[in-house]
Amino acid sequence: MEWKEAASVQRGENAARGTPTSASYLFRGPTAADARAVWELVADCRPLDPNSLYCNLLQCTHFAETCILAEQGGRIRGWVSAYRPPTDPQTLFIWQVAIPREARGCGLASSLIKELLQRDAVRGIRQLQATVTRDNKASWALFRSVADSLNAPLISQAHFDREQHFGGRHQSEYMLTIGPWHASAAESGHRSAGVNHITPRERKTDAL
Repeated sequence: MEWKEAASVQRGENAARGTPTSASYLFRGPTAADARAVWELVADCRPLDPNSLYCNLLQCTHFAETCILAEQGGRIRGWVSAYRPPTDPQTLFIWQVAIPREARGCGLASSLIKELLQRDAVRGIRQLQATVTRDNKASWALFRSVADSLNAPLISQAHFDREQHFGGRHQSEYMLTIGPWHASAAESGHRSAGVNHITPRERKTDAL
């Protein structure tokens, strides 16, 4: 899969040796031991809907191959949960993206998605999907940036309705679809889950 290089993100100098620099993030798949910290991070990242801790335990175990986190100084500083819908295995559905306020503005969210798309567990993916409320400007900006980086189209359409599906208790959710992209691009550059490092720099748009 081919990405445009983002000028706002560069890899840590020690990434090849597997040792993060003091200012870099370590990217890795989650384990059950991470679930509580992930749960706390999501709860702190409004307007994300909070999950049960049990839900995050399942994400960190049953869905570990399609989820990724960013760690810095022993603390989780970013989280992306995703899965391949059973009826549409060529799609990767982005469940939640959580970045704490102090880690925003450096392109961390898009870099996590970029890294996830290189994993063997998502080989064969042809498009990304996510649902977003109309007023979540940070998420709209994030997925526009991802679409631009992939040179892929982005479309949105009404999906879960405030009244019909949520009984008036939640804003309507719009389905964003990025792609499809060509198989030849998607099959390049995959690797097994491991770690990756980036060094944060300033970015014009916050990603949440």
